[in-house]
Amino acid sequence: MEATVWINGSLRDAAEGGISPFDHGMTVGNGVFETMLSCAGTPFAFTRHHQRLQRSAGTMGLSVGSLEELRSACLEVLRVNGLVECRARLRITVTGGPAPLGSERGEAGETTLVAASPTVEWGETEDVSVVPYSRNENGALAGVKTTSYGENVVALAAARAKGGGEAIFANTKGELCEGTGSNVFLVSEGLLVTPPLESGCLAGVTRALVIELCEKEGLEVREKELPVSALARAREAFLTSTTREVQAIRAVDGVVLPDAPGEVTFRLRGAFRALAEGEIDP
Repeated sequence: MEATVWINGSLRDAAEGGISPFDHGMTVGNGVFETMLSCAGTPFAFTRHHQRLQRSAGTMGLSVGSLEELRSACLEVLRVNGLVECRARLRITVTGGPAPLGSERGEAGETTLVAASPTVEWGETEDVSVVPYSRNENGALAGVKTTSYGENVVALAAARAKGGGEAIFANTKGELCEGTGSNVFLVSEGLLVTPPLESGCLAGVTRALVIELCEKEGLEVREKELPVSALARAREAFLTSTTREVQAIRAVDGVVLPDAPGEVTFRLRGAFRALAEGEIDP
């Protein structure tokens, strides 16, 4: 069955396309996006995702639809694709629209696309690999969820060639930063630590919710700079993302962590799942 998507205000069969070959998102990667989890036909944490989409778009010089318009588009896409009775993956993509074949912006207006698919089922744990590439914490797109994902494609392929399911980046100072599509937490000397946003990592929605859950669970968490080598020395560690939620790291470059999942990971994973099932827009 062919998927149906929402493009600039109307539903269309995905095979019909409707996006210009001169779209700036296609030619130079000038676009931003959000991926959300849908539970029983309703996007989870939609307000937070929309706020981050607006922030990313502002950096890229783009404008996005209102919360009400895009939420309605998401609900329509879930409904027509028969994804209201299961967990699904939603993506909103906003690009610069038709533009010259170069870096200069066009004047035709943005392209907005909403698509959905069944979720990917992740395993209980994940092996990761630290890649020999760095995030630039001073770059123009640091912390922006942009469609310019070429670095992530190369890094993930490198990690998988070494047996990992996620790649881990340091920043230019050699500090632990993030994964290709995830944030990182680790237990170091009895303390739960995650890189600060100043490291260049994305301000993950799941990351923020987990930090808030730590306070409710009575767990101390710090945003702290750490050398990337600290990850392999951690007693336990985990990844957070929209689709992974809270997923334990089993090994770092073949070094198996003592606890996977550890007590802290197990506790936060359960708390996050309870939150997602009990509060649709926290």
